[in-house]
Amino acid sequence: MEVNPNSQQSTGTSATPNTLGNVQRPGEYLRHIRLAQKRELADVSKALNMPIKTLEALESDDYKSLPEATFIKGYYRIYAKYLNVDASAIIQRFDEIYANDTGLLPNHALKDSPIKIMGKLPGSNSDRNKKWLKRIVIAIVVIFVLWLVVLGLQKWAAKKQPAAAANPQSNTQVISVDQNTATTGGDQLNLKFSQPTSVNIVDSTGKVLATGRQAADLSLKGVSPFQVRLDNASAVTLTLNNESIPLAPYTVNGQADFRLSR
Repeated sequence: MEVNPNSQQSTGTSATPNTLGNVQRPGEYLRHIRLAQKRELADVSKALNMPIKTLEALESDDYKSLPEATFIKGYYRIYAKYLNVDASAIIQRFDEIYANDTGLLPNHALKDSPIKIMGKLPGSNSDRNKKWLKRIVIAIVVIFVLWLVVLGLQKWAAKKQPAAAANPQSNTQVISVDQNTATTGGDQLNLKFSQPTSVNIVDSTGKVLATGRQAADLSLKGVSPFQVRLDNASAVTLTLNNESIPLAPYTVNGQADFRLSR
């Protein structure tokens, strides 16, 4: 038989007390009710999901081993409801004796309590699923935005790339000479090649005089100024109206791109 050292030993009947006695402590009262109902402390612990040490401290009215008074009142209410007794008198008696036992007010948090207040319980499966769904949606949006950025950079690079950046090893040769301007006068352009290279020459009227990869010498006529681009300027000798044109001032990284006028 369990004995509570804080309780007064009864010499009379062991009948279940109906109400809290005038000098009876809350935990002592609940313990008597439990024993009268023949309930084991382990069964109460399992039913209330409350540690046995906490129940023992409650039944012993050992408030220094429990968290702050607000939680103790909650424990008493839960325990009283489980035993099917009125909790109002228990809470009232607790408020009366708590200050005497601890030297603190019922609303004061006890320090250095061995029982720590639990934090928030983990969310339900539904909450976790919502969090994961939110993370997946954010990840998809980020990937989509990055894809758009990459696509935009690719388009920008394609626009910046010279139109004549074709494969230099290509054997394609496209040369266009305006025969009308060759016979009606204008400025004379002559190009001699030491090795094949790509050229693009347009006169001031917008006519394309030559374009593409060329190896044979060219003799062109058009209206200056000319827009000239040579992929390998070192392989070309250029004259305008029989006047030699030095290409070095217009050459960057081997390529010359400049306007030429008489």
